[in-house]
Amino acid sequence: MTSKLLAVFVGPSGMALVGNLRNFMSSLETVSTLGFQNGIVKYVAEIQKDKLQLQKFISTVFISLLIVALLLSGMLYFFAVFWNHKIFGNDFEYDFVFKALSLALPWYAVSVFLVSVLNGLGNFKKVIWINSIGNTIGLLVSIILMLKYKTFGALLSIVISPALLFFVAFYFVNREIAVFKIIKIATFDFGFIKNLSSYSLMALASSVMGPLVFLMVRNNIIQTLDINQAGFWETMTRISTYYMLFVSTILTVYFLPKLSTAKGNQETKNIFWSYYKGILPVFVFGVTIIYFSRFFIIKLLFTKEFLAVESLFFWQLMGDVLKAASLILGYQFFAKRLTAAFIISELVSLALFYFLSDYLMGCYGIQGIVMAQALDNFVYLLILVVYFRKSLF
Repeated sequence: MTSKLLAVFVGPSGMALVGNLRNFMSSLETVSTLGFQNGIVKYVAEIQKDKLQLQKFISTVFISLLIVALLLSGMLYFFAVFWNHKIFGNDFEYDFVFKALSLALPWYAVSVFLVSVLNGLGNFKKVIWINSIGNTIGLLVSIILMLKYKTFGALLSIVISPALLFFVAFYFVNREIAVFKIIKIATFDFGFIKNLSSYSLMALASSVMGPLVFLMVRNNIIQTLDINQAGFWETMTRISTYYMLFVSTILTVYFLPKLSTAKGNQETKNIFWSYYKGILPVFVFGVTIIYFSRFFIIKLLFTKEFLAVESLFFWQLMGDVLKAASLILGYQFFAKRLTAAFIISELVSLALFYFLSDYLMGCYGIQGIVMAQALDNFVYLLILVVYFRKSLF
């Protein structure tokens, strides 16, 4: 729904700007929450029956996140002109978007904290309700702002909508535990921050560096080709995100817990191959259908103005099949907390993608970007196969 609205109201050029802001916000949101999200879920689940430890943990994490969020907000507000030029270039004046983001960021950081606490307490249904209601509110805000302000409204809705999740999250969490009543500076325990550091490092490596590299690549496209071409790549990326949810959801909900509890290489091998024999063929079949339906998908989700995106489907789908094949191996990093290996592999992959995209764009235009992604995913898969060869074979 939001994709169709963006296509109608902002067009390819606006889509490129939206993509830049989304990438920037993705990195910023991870920094503002210190990458603690998965760690919060884990520790709350483990210590929820120990009220004193739970109080210490909640106080420590909340105070840490609030301090970081407020510092980031100050940087956004007082340097709004700088961020505008960095993210949107010199041809657009959207300083106010970053001032709005500075006010919204603390609310977003706290909402992520609240949802993670609720998730850790095992209230999955309420977490689903929070996200569903939050998405509905976000959609309504997007429609109103885009109807009134077009591209500026789209950008504004992106920074405002996540903050509104706080009010929904607070309502549900407050019925389970009086979070704000148990937060006290005196119970701050730095030991919890140390325990969460490995989760933080892995999240920062992937969720901060990844979007920043995508932002740099999109700016290269704008400067080398034009802003419409950048919008077409953003459109292809959005389509990819939709069908990749199938794989990522199954991996997170089903395979990650199994990998976390697997004992020995044989058990891990069985899990890997159950994915390759059961899930991957279904995904390949699905993306094959998507390829032959690409014209219909573009017209359905976007407008005829975006038909040029069809030339990007082949390499994007090829790359995503390779990515789906590597994801199960990549989740082993999280399952076994292989922090250093994960960070090195992520940085190598991102650097390779950046340099390949720069070179191949010069040779093949916008198609070179999706070629670079496919080649990068192939190399990344090879690296993981070699690294986890004992568990695979």
